[in-house]
Amino acid sequence: MIWKFRGREIDLSWRGVILGIVNATPDSFSDGGMFLDAAAACDHGLNLLAEGASILDVGGESTRPGSLPVSAEEEINRVLPVIRALRARTKAPISIDTSKAAVAEAAIDAGADIINDVTALRGDPRMPALASSTRAGLILMHMQGTPQTMQEAPSYPQDDVVDEVAKFLSERRDAALGCGVDHAAIIFDPGLGFGKTVAHNLSLLRHIPLLAGLGSPLLIGHSRKSFLAKIAGEDDARNLSSDRLSPGIAVTSIAREQGARLFRVHEPQPHAAALRITEAILSA
Repeated sequence: MIWKFRGREIDLSWRGVILGIVNATPDSFSDGGMFLDAAAACDHGLNLLAEGASILDVGGESTRPGSLPVSAEEEINRVLPVIRALRARTKAPISIDTSKAAVAEAAIDAGADIINDVTALRGDPRMPALASSTRAGLILMHMQGTPQTMQEAPSYPQDDVVDEVAKFLSERRDAALGCGVDHAAIIFDPGLGFGKTVAHNLSLLRHIPLLAGLGSPLLIGHSRKSFLAKIAGEDDARNLSSDRLSPGIAVTSIAREQGARLFRVHEPQPHAAALRITEAILSA
């Protein structure tokens, strides 16, 4: 299980990989506004690498429930200084979290290696060709609706979210392959919290072996999401990361045991420790 993109290879056959989150946004649900300054965002990214992240995922547009889109120009203005600063100080792979081809193209020109597209190439007709021509890594995520509407009343045919997500991801991979994207460049993300109830999220996590068996490595993006606090019985109204860290670490461990290989998180150190412990047990 080798993830190949832009001349890089990451072996996912055994060791799980952490993507550290760098939000250059004023309104992300957990850390919006904390890293608007490019220097602060760069320092944060370097700290994430020191704490165990292998990849940095930089975003300039919030996709939290109810969030509104921003222009490509604004998104570029937010992320490019961060990516340039990071690329000058680290050789670690950098992912651009965007659904806009103009943003992805500018980010790749500035040193990014991976496109993390929450619309799975549906948001911009130019994105598939760009992913193919740049040989970028490509993360395809499932989302029902848009960030503005996705949590209003999420539902699925026959209440089978797993089947729906599995079909969607396979279809989007076929679309990417049809545009010339390398199969080995593609990662699947079931999109926890993106048009899902707590029960939907739990069902997807319960069926990770099925999703991991679809033929592309599986990424889990669960860090600090509200369903963790709800399940753990914490006060979700406070929106504190401390309420969600321990539940998130538990998800990382069991998701790795069930076959997931990549984990997009805010606090790499405890998640990386959970991965190493889980993998040591699995190999004993």
